[in-house]
Amino acid sequence: MPIKPITGMLRRNLVLDLATAFGLGTAAGYFWWYGFHIPHIRTRDQFYEKLENQRANAMNQKS
Repeated sequence: MPIKPITGMLRRNLVLDLATAFGLGTAAGYFWWYGFHIPHIRTRDQFYEKLENQRANAMNQKS
């Protein structure tokens, strides 16, 4: 019994591997960006806005 040739298997696996890698990479990127980075930046900006308002109020009270 001859063994049937293995054709297209590498291409199929390569496409599946690349699609999985890009899909999981994109999902991880979105998770990091919207789950960590944006909230962290928002917290930092709120802190500096509060600090700026405190300094502005201190300067207005001196004048």
